[in-house]
Formats: sequence, structure tokens, C-alpha cells
Amino acid sequence: MNGAETLKRTETMLLNLGPSHPSTHGVLRVLLELDGELILRADPDIGYLHRGIEKMCEYRTYHKCLPLMNRLDYLAGEVNNFGFCLAVEKLLDVEVPKRVQYIRVMMAELTRIASHLFWLGTHGHDLGAMTPLFYAFREREKIMDLCEMVSGARMFPLYCRIGGLAGDLPEGFIPAAWDFVKTFPEKHQDYHNLLTKNQIWIERTKGVGVMTPDEVLDWGWSGPMARGSGINWDLRRDNPYSSYEDFDFVVPLGINGDTYDRYLVRMEEMLQANRIVRQVLERLPDLTPGDIKAKDPRVSLPPKDAVYNDIAGLINHFKLIQEGITPPQGEVYQCIEAPKGEMGFYVVSDGSPKPFRLKVRGPSFINLSALDKLARGRLLADSIALIGTMDIVLADVDR
Repeated sequence: MNGAETLKRTETMLLNLGPSHPSTHGVLRVLLELDGELILRADPDIGYLHRGIEKMCEYRTYHKCLPLMNRLDYLAGEVNNFGFCLAVEKLLDVEVPKRVQYIRVMMAELTRIASHLFWLGTHGHDLGAMTPLFYAFREREKIMDLCEMVSGARMFPLYCRIGGLAGDLPEGFIPAAWDFVKTFPEKHQDYHNLLTKNQIWIERTKGVGVMTPDEVLDWGWSGPMARGSGINWDLRRDNPYSSYEDFDFVVPLGINGDTYDRYLVRMEEMLQANRIVRQVLERLPDLTPGDIKAKDPRVSLPPKDAVYNDIAGLINHFKLIQEGITPPQGEVYQCIEAPKGEMGFYVVSDGSPKPFRLKVRGPSFINLSALDKLARGRLLADSIALIGTMDIVLADVDR
């Protein structure tokens, strides 16, 4: 061999990112094909967490499906329950009282803030900023305290019920909620101070994972992922449910469609969610206390006093618990604006107390499908920023 000649290795390298890696945000394995530090291909390998939730619901009454809904996007459990209850209520042709609608909106928006806070802290931590994690969890803890007040649970609150709520707001909830609403904007500014003009943050996120509006529509993205590319679509405003049309809020939009713009969109969404919660708290005193269930004995459990003191109430309670509600034959699709995007519930009823078929359209699955498109041509380190910007929850992917 001539000494002037050099050997060049031309084969690519396959690298497993995950499934046991903190930056994959769950049991996600991404098979990366690399040419040095350059990503040629990124294949998400899903299914490690699959629990067959949709199939399990076929063997449970509608009310008993609610704890499973909590465990789809487990960072926004109350929102999942909210959407499922709306779907079944549409199937039953039942309208819940205004107070129920407003309280559901309030809990959904508090959950949106909590979900975005978790995303903000972990996304920042993925890219080397540890402080935002502690700051974000500081406010998230207050929201979890509010969830515990209404439901008794923090991680998996179960406050929504088909036909209403588990109970009215407990004593002390309103002052605690007001305290959060009034202090959150000041705390929110702390996150901006840490990241928005941070040069390292900007270099790790600007121009990374760019999606044009046409590409967003082709891939079926929704929620903050779509709005980061300027897609002006929000189900709360454009296809309102649960009286969202009564509230005034702004839908933030990005311009460049990159990781940085999606960060800014979610940051502003937290403030707008806080604005909605404020409006709910202002209007709740005008609504009848205790009006938290649809007045339909086929759907709503009777008050506890009636169960304990009246035989008809006891029989009604027993039949709803043991046999379940029986919607008429038919099928419905109900979509809501979950923190991560459009979450849809397709329910088929055969007239029995159990769903004949349940299909969930989860936003994390749709968003993750574009990982290969975003990662090609980027550096290995950018794959961490791309997974973080998607704000995926693997339980939502692996339903």
C-alpha cells in the first residue's frame, strides 16, 4: 500500500437511544443510523409499555373505564377523563349543568399548566439546564395539591364522572385556586428569565426540528406542535365544548416552526390557561352550589342522603354501580384540546353496559411519528432536543 493512501471507513453505525435513557421520557427506543455525529435515520421502536387499555375497556362498564383513561397521558389524567365523559355523555344525549361545565374547564386548564410545567422542566433538563426543573415543579406541586383537594389523589385524580362530578368543590379550594392564579404570572416570568434569552438554550433549539405548515398538516400534528408552525387551530375556540365559548383567551402561534417557537407557544399557553381559570373563579359564585350532576337517574348516582335514607335511592345507586349505565346503540367521536394536542375518543355502543369498541386518538403517537423526518441531517445531540420538544408520554403512545 502506498504510504500516501489513506483508509476511509464508509459504513454507518447503528446506535440504540433508549429504552433506558432519561431523555427518551419513558420506555422509548430509537434506532439511530449515524454517519459520525450526523443522523441518517431515526426509527422509533414503540410498544414496550403496551397495556391494551382500549381492549380492557370492552370488559368494563363505562364508569370503570375512567381509571384507565387516567393512565393514558398520565401527566394530564383529568383531561383524559374529561374527554371520555364528554364522549359518553354525547352517546347518552345528556347535558350537564353549567357549574359542572365550568369546573371541568377549570380543572382541565390547571392540568394543562401542570403538564406544560412538567414538559418545561424536563425539556430544560434534557438540554443541560437543571434549575428550570425545580422552578417548574414548585408551581406544579400547587396544582397537584388542588387536585388532591377535589379528588383525594395527586398523580391520578378522578374528579370527573359521566354525567357530572364526584362532588362539589371542597371548602378551601376556591381561596387556594385564587392564590395560585394571582401568583403564577410572576413565577412564570422566572422561567423566561432562565431560558428565553439564554444563549445556550437558543443555540440548542433555534432552527432545530423545523416543520412548515404544509408538513404539519401532512403529518397530522395538532396542539402546540402545530401551532408552533403557525397553524391557527385550537379545539377550545374552533370546536368549543363544555362552554369554552364563554371564556376569553388568545391562541398563541409560532412563526418558524422550530423547537424554540414551540417552547414559546407552550409558555404563552400556560398564561392563557391561567387566564381561563381566573375567569371561571370569577363566575362560579353566580352558579348554584351543589349543582354538579345531570338530573337523569339513568346516568347520575343519587345523593348520599337518598342512598342512606330512601329505598328508591339505594336501588338506583346499586343498579348503576353493579350493572352500569346502558347507552343506546350508536357511535360517537369526541375530541378535546389536550395539553399535547387533539385527543379523540371514538366509542361504539351495542346497547350493553360496556363499550363494544373504544379507540383513542392520542396526540403523542401522531407527534412521535415524525421523529425520523425531523432528525435526518441533524446531529446526534439534536435528537434529545427533538424528543423533548414533542412532549410525548409513552403511555399515550403505547395504549
